[in-house]
Formats: sequence, structure tokens, C-alpha cells
Amino acid sequence: MSRLTDLLNQARNLNPQLAADLEAEVRTLTQRRTFGLVFEPHQPEAVQLPHHPVRRGNKVRVLPARGETKRGDQRLWRVQSIHRATKLASIIELDAEEPETKQVPIENLVVVAEFQDTIFPGLKETGRVERGGDKPFHTVLNAENFHALELLTFTHRHRVDAIYIDPPYNTGAKDWKYNNDYVVPDDSYRHSKWLAFMERRLKIARELLNPENSVLIVTIDEKEYLRLGLLLEQTFPEGRIQMVSSVINPKGVSISGGFRRADEYIYFVMFGESSPVRLQLTSEWSASVVQNQSIKKAMLDSEPAWTSMMRRGSNSARADRPKMFYPIYVEPNDLKIVSVGEHLPIGISEAPQKEGLVAVLPLRSNGLEGRWQIGAEELISRIQQGRVRVGRATSYGFVINYLPDGAYSEVLNGSFEVLGKAIDGSLIAKRVGEGNEERIAPTQWKIASHNASEHGSTLLRTFLSSRRFPFPKSLYAVEDALRFFVKDKPEAIILDFFSGSGTTAHAVMRLNRQDGGRRQCISVTNNEVGADEHKKLLQDGLRPGDPAWEKWGICDYITKPRIKAAITGETPDGKPIQGDYKYTDEFPMAEGFEENAAFFTLTYEAPLTVSHHKAFERIAPLLWLRAGTEGRIVTDLGERGWDVSERYGVLQNLDDAAAFLTELEKNAGVRLVYVITDDDTAFQMVCRDLPGSITSVRLYESYLQNFRINSGRMG
Repeated sequence: MSRLTDLLNQARNLNPQLAADLEAEVRTLTQRRTFGLVFEPHQPEAVQLPHHPVRRGNKVRVLPARGETKRGDQRLWRVQSIHRATKLASIIELDAEEPETKQVPIENLVVVAEFQDTIFPGLKETGRVERGGDKPFHTVLNAENFHALELLTFTHRHRVDAIYIDPPYNTGAKDWKYNNDYVVPDDSYRHSKWLAFMERRLKIARELLNPENSVLIVTIDEKEYLRLGLLLEQTFPEGRIQMVSSVINPKGVSISGGFRRADEYIYFVMFGESSPVRLQLTSEWSASVVQNQSIKKAMLDSEPAWTSMMRRGSNSARADRPKMFYPIYVEPNDLKIVSVGEHLPIGISEAPQKEGLVAVLPLRSNGLEGRWQIGAEELISRIQQGRVRVGRATSYGFVINYLPDGAYSEVLNGSFEVLGKAIDGSLIAKRVGEGNEERIAPTQWKIASHNASEHGSTLLRTFLSSRRFPFPKSLYAVEDALRFFVKDKPEAIILDFFSGSGTTAHAVMRLNRQDGGRRQCISVTNNEVGADEHKKLLQDGLRPGDPAWEKWGICDYITKPRIKAAITGETPDGKPIQGDYKYTDEFPMAEGFEENAAFFTLTYEAPLTVSHHKAFERIAPLLWLRAGTEGRIVTDLGERGWDVSERYGVLQNLDDAAAFLTELEKNAGVRLVYVITDDDTAFQMVCRDLPGSITSVRLYESYLQNFRINSGRMG
């Protein structure tokens, strides 16, 4: 309809009555009853390729002059000829009844690829970090994610075990672009654009997921969750869909004229045999799982004997031990003890206030003044031991619980297994031989570790102290969501094609450390700069593609440095990362991970260059990706015309096939062979001599055909 509206406006200028008649007919059509999710597909998206050299026949846009901040001409043009001496290009307007032609400086043109265009992708490596020995590499692709997904149809079709994505929420606050333009709140087609944007990507994602056992996980907030649910049902009719409500900000975010929003939603689309596994869940999860009092009692018996800090029985009045009447200051959202005050003098019954904290005194429900079980200094010591925790809210603040000496001795003597520490530093423990029942999680998650402020934004600053990224996910929230589906898949392939700051890859590395897994994550993000930076860089005379611009992009400035820092345990400045990981697996962040990661930028190749074996260096990473990202990348076949790495081999010189086959026999780990030939008979002859355990792929026929077929998707 957006395109139709534009055409009607043009018609109105030429013939108002014709435009009115057409509008009446359109109104009649739009009032017909329709079923399912209805939205306008809009014109296909396009992506600008500032690194691509301008050549004759290219589709281009004309850029504004350097230093200008206006949007610029969004029309598409075709390059008719290039005059190298004058550095000018002759271009003709596309999709116009009377196309305009003009000459433009080549430097003011940018190549454009529309999403219905056939692309032939390659990859250029831009760095790596290796600490994982022979483990598969995690990969980061700097690319427009639609084209990156198309690339992955060649390397990972039906092989992905889990996709986790946190797409743009369509808030209208310049959080995403459609066709090189920010979508603002008053855009009449805002929701249709978002749905068209998502549908194109989800349709390709469907080609990547293993139909027999995989999961798609999508996070969203209230602005699009209804439409997303319908879109998922429509796109994945074979999937089983559930939605979870997850608290990510206990304080809540102020909503004008409404309730404070504290949660968001997570859709799980499960395929084939996929289902969440049973896990030993902490008491935070158990609160929603408990069905009756007997189950609750059994669960509590599996914990150490936590006792109220309030003194009961004899000698329990304030007057009995005046120095044990002191304030305990609690952060009310995280339920964490921040500090302990000095005892209050007799006659004073109100504690000094501290901003943002609740002062808890030993007051009884009837208003009488009691006392704590232990003194302030002893309490501080026990907090450090993990023996104190905050309980339920009361009229006087909160219940404060602690582990007495006897209960703590049981923890120390092995009667209980310590699982870790909660957000407030208190021990999480279960009795050995009891409480081992594994359970399915509920659909409401109120887990302290899922706080996106503390374990998303604040944690990211720990790794990248001076760098900011809007609304990163809690590391532990992503870890938990994935664990339900990949716990029993130690070699799972996980994809995030809205990877942003790289939280998903970070979470996968955490999962690997916990069980020795070899899971790998493919992270896809572009290198766009934020809206504010975009305007400033334009004013400084810079453009996308300039090194001084690109260094501030999401991929180069946030994603890659964060993943590198997580692995090495060092900040981009080379300093050890301060602090410890929490929950499930606690250890210093400075230890890093025994993992490997490689970084790539997507390139756009010409089919003739590919078929003539002149783009092998850029096609080579795709062959490595398809072979499992283990070992080295075969980037040069040398004078022999073939090479064999740890997991795959490439043969171009068929005359030396015997030597190639001999080398294969020495490498038991090889499972894939690429044969470069235009002769199908010769290809079949090589295949006959390959061991039965090895899969063969013919280049470049399979590569070219894969992407020619893909181009029909947008037709």
C-alpha cells in the first residue's frame, strides 16, 4: 500500500477525478474479509555496498556531497559507462517512464544490491583469536543479515541446532532501519515494514534449522509480540510454539499513561523432536513450579536450615541486647544486603536513610522492638561466607535469614552440595542425595540473573569500559534459554543473526566451559553506527566505507572486541578484566575461555570471477564453514593444485588426483572434499575413488546454483 499511496498521489496531480475513482476501488478491495496475518510486503529491501568498486552495469545510488547530513537521492540508477580519465560515470535512472541520465563523479556513487538480486557471496577474514586448540571456531560475520543468511544456505542448510535472535523491537526510537532509513513512530506502515523485514529473514532461517530437532528462540516486547506470534505460526506451521514471560528489569521502565514494564517475551519455536530438557532448577525457578505444600516442603528440606535473624523466645527484646538493634540496608530490587549500620542508641527507633536502600530493623509484626541473633560485625563476616540472604517483604522491610553454625557445618562437611551463589552472595546448596529431581521450567521467569541492566549493560562495560551498546541482553538469560535445548548437544551449532554486542557467542562459550562442549556460535551483525554518531560523522565529511567511519561500527567497535575480550580475559587496552562470572559456573573473568573465534566481512563476487577460479581466496572461508570450522582454512592450492586440511580437502588439478587421494588417507578426520571441475564425468570418477565416509561437492557448480536458486525467493 505504501507504493500504491505514492502512485495515487502522483495521479492526483495529473487527474484528481481518476485518482478519486482509483482510491474508491482500493478502499473496496481493502474492506474485503481476509484471514491470518495481513500486511503489506513493501518493496524489496536494498543494501548499500560502500566497499564494492563501481563498475559498468552496477546498480547505484548517488550520495550527498561530503559534509552534508541530508538523506540524499534514494532513486536507483544503472551505470552505463565509466570515464577513468575524468573519474566520471554516466548513469541512467531505473524504474522511470522517462528515465533521467547524467554524469556523476565516481566517488559520489555507491553500489546497491536489492534483495531480489542474485548475489554470490564471499568472505574476507579480518582477524582471529585462538586459545581453544582443535576446537571449532566461533565465527562473526560482518554483513547485512539477509545476505549472510543466504550465504549460510550454502554452508549450513538444515544443520543449525538453535537460532537465538533479539531483533529490533520497532520502538520508533531509531532502533532500526528499513531501506536505509530509520523507521519512526508516525510511519503509517511501520508495522508492515517490520513484518516484511522479519518474514524475509525467517523464511531463510527455516532453511537453516534442522527440521528433525532444532529450536528458534526470539525475544520481543509488547510493541510487536502479537504480530510476531502470528508471523511465526504462519511461517513455521510445523513448529510447536510457546511464549515465556521473562522479567528483565525488576524496577520496571516507566510507560506514559501505563504500568511500569518489567518484562519481555520469549518465543520458542520447536521442530521435530526438540523440547526443553529437564534441569535441576534453583529455588528461584521452583517458586513457579511448586504445585502443593508437600512438594514445597520436600524442596525446602533439600536446602540447608536457613533461620530468621530475628531473635525469638527468651532475651529477644531490644533491651536485652541493645547493641543488636542495628539497621541492615537492603537493595529492594535485587534483594541484596548492601551495608550494615551501627547499633542505634536507646530512644532512637528510626535508622538513618540511605538513597535507594531499605533500612531493615528487628521489629516485630506487633510493632515491638526486638533484636538480631548476632552482632553487626559477626553479620558482616557471615555475609562474606554466603550465610545470609534476604527473604520475603514485610511491613518493617524484609525478612533476613542466615545459616546458624550447625547448619553451616553440614554444608562444610559434605552433607550438602554447593551449587554456587545467588545474586546477593548467599550460598545455593542442596542436600546430597535429595532434591535432585530435574524439572521442566515454567513459562514465567523471574530470575535475578536475567536482570538486563546488571548482567547486560553493566557486564558489557566490564569488558569494554568506555564503549556503549543499547540494551544488551543479560549474559545469563541467553545462557539459560539455550541450555534448555543444547545441554545434551555438546557439538551444537547456534546461530544469532541479530548478534549486536555478541552476547549469544559469549553464552555459548560459558556453556562449553561447564561441560567441556565443542558448541560453536555463528554471529551475524552489520557495522552500522548509532544514529547520533551517524550524523556527527557525516558532518565531519565521512561516509560509510571510510576507515574513520567503519571503526565506530557495531561489529568493529563492539561485537568483535567483546568476543575477543571474553576469550582472552583482557580488555581492548590489554588489561585483565576485573570481576567474576556468577551463577552455575563462578570463576574470574580474567581467565577467559579456551575457545577460538574468527572474524569475517562479507564480499560480493562476480559469477564469472568465481567460475574461473579467480575468487578462491574469498570463497575459501565458505568451504571451511561448511566443513565445520575446525583446523586451518585452505586459501591457496599452490602449484600442486590441491590441498588437504584437518577436516576437508580441495582438488583442482585432477591430473594429480592420485596424490590427493593418498594424502586423504593420512588424514582420518577429513569428511568433505571439494572438486573444482566443469566436467561432470571427471567429477564422478574422482568421487568413485573417495572413501565412503567422505562427502563430495562439485565446485563451482553447486555454489553458483545454490545462489541462483535463492534469487527466486523474492520473486
